[in-house]
Amino acid sequence: MADDTMQLSAEFLAIAACPACHSKFAVDYDAHELVCTNQACGLAYPVKDNIPVLLIDQARSTL
Repeated sequence: MADDTMQLSAEFLAIAACPACHSKFAVDYDAHELVCTNQACGLAYPVKDNIPVLLIDQARSTL
């Protein structure tokens, strides 16, 4: 398995947005996920090998 530390650039996080609702992300380093900050959306997108998988059908609901 790859390095256990998730590394996403500040530049990426500044422009990244949820594909479903276009809200900003919070980073869950323990779960290796980007979590939508919109409480009505709440999708969590996996980050695999430091590459965010920003596909709605790959996201899980946190609601």
